[in-house]
Order: sequence, then structure tokens, then C-alpha cells
Amino acid sequence: MPFALLKYGLRRRYRPVPDLPPEPDLKKRYDVVIIGGGGHGLATAYYLATVHGIRDVAVLEKGYLAGGNTARNTAIIRSNYLTPEGVAFYDESVRLFQGLSEEFDFNILYSERGHLTLAHTDAAIRTARWRAEVNKHLGVASEVIYPDEIARLAPNLNLSRDVRHPVLGALYHEPGAIARHDAVAWGYATGAARRGVSILQKTEVTGIVKDGDRAIGVETNRGRIEAGQIVQQVAGASTLLADMAGFRLPIRTVPLQACVSLPVKPFLDPIIVSGSLHVYISQTPRGELVMGGASDPYPLYGTRSTLDFKEGLMANMLELFPFLAEMKILRQWAGMTDMSPDFSPIMGETPIRNYWLDSGWGTWGFKATPVVGKRMAETVATGTVPELIRPFRLARFDDIELLGDKGAASVGH
Repeated sequence: MPFALLKYGLRRRYRPVPDLPPEPDLKKRYDVVIIGGGGHGLATAYYLATVHGIRDVAVLEKGYLAGGNTARNTAIIRSNYLTPEGVAFYDESVRLFQGLSEEFDFNILYSERGHLTLAHTDAAIRTARWRAEVNKHLGVASEVIYPDEIARLAPNLNLSRDVRHPVLGALYHEPGAIARHDAVAWGYATGAARRGVSILQKTEVTGIVKDGDRAIGVETNRGRIEAGQIVQQVAGASTLLADMAGFRLPIRTVPLQACVSLPVKPFLDPIIVSGSLHVYISQTPRGELVMGGASDPYPLYGTRSTLDFKEGLMANMLELFPFLAEMKILRQWAGMTDMSPDFSPIMGETPIRNYWLDSGWGTWGFKATPVVGKRMAETVATGTVPELIRPFRLARFDDIELLGDKGAASVGH
């Protein structure tokens, strides 16, 4: 331990500064009420305060801060999607991520690793080429590479032809990165709270108060709160809140499981994904292997882990990295993903006036945190949906203008 740090910690007059100020008293009314204290809700509150000067904001979280899907993801950041709308949207998020540590004065452990989407079939190679061309057209670094180059980037990956699913090539996305998910949430929370935003934990919304077709407040386990505008950002429980507000969402909620190994000496720099094998893996700065796969095939509002997931994941993981056969799993978990029919999010207007929506994130929610916060804050502050997120409107399902990013989901769903 550095002597200066030890000296600072033992100093009598040392007074640690808490990340968050004490929780304020609950008021009867706020200009904006955000339902959901995860990354998206906290980022929206932060940008409302910092960019638009709107600080009379309450973030309502039924549990503890960022304890839902924000605490249950695998922290991969990328923008190598398939549709122009998706690529442009996530590219802005990547650029925002790159400056967050400096903006927060708080290290989010952002680490560019490169992202390899493996192709095991001729069809997968064609899709990789398609994605690469869309990406490059929009200024995003992606290219199709072949086994000799893959071996240089990931020398421990099994590239033998004598396997069930040999690797024929990969889509290489150089800006692919990982970050510390709870650091991102705490950075946004601290910045918002220090600017006057009220972050209220253990405050569960039990109903939406309406006057005709206009939302005017929420019912909570701590009483009624009036609101000028309401933003719903509750991944996993999106349909439940929408039902309270009086409209339906084309969303199915399913569990998505992941696991992490005991830490080992670093050997894997890029993020490895196989859509055919339904697996992905990255290594943290501490040496843990973070692994996941396909979402469960049945709807469920639960976050339990299953042996079936672990057995299926390990069988396919060992085809890519046979030497992991004796690796020990440290822990396993699940999150609740809200899947839309076209595998793209739903943001913006709802049938209820003054009630804004941010949902349908499936497995893509964490990587979109900064751009969602920035653009949803702009929507609330101006009353106008920005062009960047307009393609993701709820009304696209009525207009039959669906998006098609299922091919860029990286793992099967």
C-alpha cells in the first residue's frame, strides 16, 4: 500500500465523503418523476440536471439503487449492430462511455478490448459482411477477419477444424469494450444527487394517477406523488407498469442467465461471442471470466439460476476453450429481460400524455445507458422525441415499420 494513502487513511481529521448525500424527504410534487433507479433512470436524471437545468426530479426505486438488471448484466459495450438505426444509436452511446470517467471524476474502469463475433457457417459469414458494410458506412470500425487474424487477437481460442462448429471467420469490432456496471450507475447517481435530484429507494410505484388521457402522478407505498411528467424506466417490469398506466406493450419478459469464474491470470483480451453456440465470454481486470448465453425460452418474472443453463453453456464453451474444463464457477445469476418482437427497444411517446417510455431492452440495456439518459432527458425537457430515437417509437408496431436487429444480438434468443 502506498505510504501516502496509509497516512491519509489514519489521519485523525480524515472525514470520508459519502458518494450520495443523505436521502431527502419525499415531496408531494415534482416536475419530473422517473420510475426506476437503474442505470437508465439515473442517467436520465443526470442529464436533465446537467444539460437542461431541470433539477426538481425524483427517481423512485422499489428496491436498492441499481439493484435490478443494472447489477445483473455482463457489462459489454459495442455498436456493431445490423440496422442503420441501431448502429447510429449505439455509436453515440460508445462515444459517451469513453468520456464518462473524466466527466464523473470517477473511474468506471472502461476498457477497450475489441469484440469478436464468431462465424461458424457460410450464412454467418454473409451476415458478418453485411453488418461490417453497414457499420463502416456509418463510421463504425468493423471488419470481417479470418482464422489467421483471429489467432493473433485470441491465441487461446480453439480454431481447430476438427470440431462440431469450426470457426470460419469473425466480425471484428475494435471499439468493443467493458466497464464496471455499478460504477456507471453510481457515477450518474452521485452527479444527479449533487445537483439536487431526489433519489428515493424503497419507494415502490403501485399505480399511475391519470386525469383523462394525461398522467398527473403516481401512487407509491409512501403515498401519492404529483408529477408534471413521468418517465417509465423499469426493465423487466415494463409490461406491469404499462398495465398500471392503461396501455399494453408488445413485450415478453424472460430470464437471462450468466456466471463468473474464479479469477485466473489474464489470458483473454477481446470479448468473444458465438451466436451459433449461444455463448459469450470476456475477462475482467481482476481475472474473472464472465460468461453467458441465450435467454431462457419461457416467460418468467424471476431471477433464479438453473443447472440446465450452466450445463448447456459449459458444453459449448469448452468447444471454444477446451483448457477451461477444470475452471471453477464462482457465482451464477439471472436478470429479467423485456424482449420486443423485433429485438429492438421501445422509447418515446405513449398513448398517455406526459408519460414517457423506455423499455424493450432485452440484452442490450447496459450498453445503451448514456445515450438513453441523454436522449430521454432531451425528450422530457423539450417535449419532442429526438430523431435518433424516433425509429424506436411504440407506434412502429401499428405502422408496421419494425426494425431488424435480431441478427446482431450476438447470442440467440
